[in-house]
Amino acid sequence: MAASETDPAPSVSRRHGAALEAAILDAGWDELAETGYARLTMGSIARRAHTSEPVLYRRWANKDELVLAVLDRYRATHPVAVPDTGDLRDDLIRYLTALSNSLAGFFAIAAAAAFSGLLTATGLSPAEIREQAMGGQLLPQTRTIYRRAAARGEIDPERIPPAVLALPFDLVRHDLLMDLKPVDVERIHSIVDEMFLPLVRAHRTS
Repeated sequence: MAASETDPAPSVSRRHGAALEAAILDAGWDELAETGYARLTMGSIARRAHTSEPVLYRRWANKDELVLAVLDRYRATHPVAVPDTGDLRDDLIRYLTALSNSLAGFFAIAAAAAFSGLLTATGLSPAEIREQAMGGQLLPQTRTIYRRAAARGEIDPERIPPAVLALPFDLVRHDLLMDLKPVDVERIHSIVDEMFLPLVRAHRTS
């Protein structure tokens, strides 16, 4: 007898817990990337993940909660390596460039979902979507760059306002959201050399 649409595929071993959740979220990303938010359904994700809709509903109340979890997992499972050149400027330029190249596609898909109905469906504001799905606070990799620079004596993070420390990353994220493509290298150099470092030097000498 043929298996129904909601039955797991015969070749897929039974999964539980974290393994099953990861498979669902990965399937959700593939579905979101291929079909878009508007056409995505809990059923389409369940079929791609070779599971059933009730399994999804036991974890997420609706597709909007699931999409937010999908975006969060993708970002968390695609970290960008932190360079260690021995110089704050070079570390920032290399990291921001790699971050831009790595996440341009992610931001395009996340922005498309937001403007296709995710904002309205969840009732979240654009800022809340950004914080939850796109990472609003300084990433651990960012803190690593600053911690190393502080150990070398280049900066004293305690004397630099958090807004200044977040500036290069906020600007790159803004450009990714606006243009939906990797940020130009010249723009990244300008952010670091003409905006961020002068502010850092001002707080170091004040």
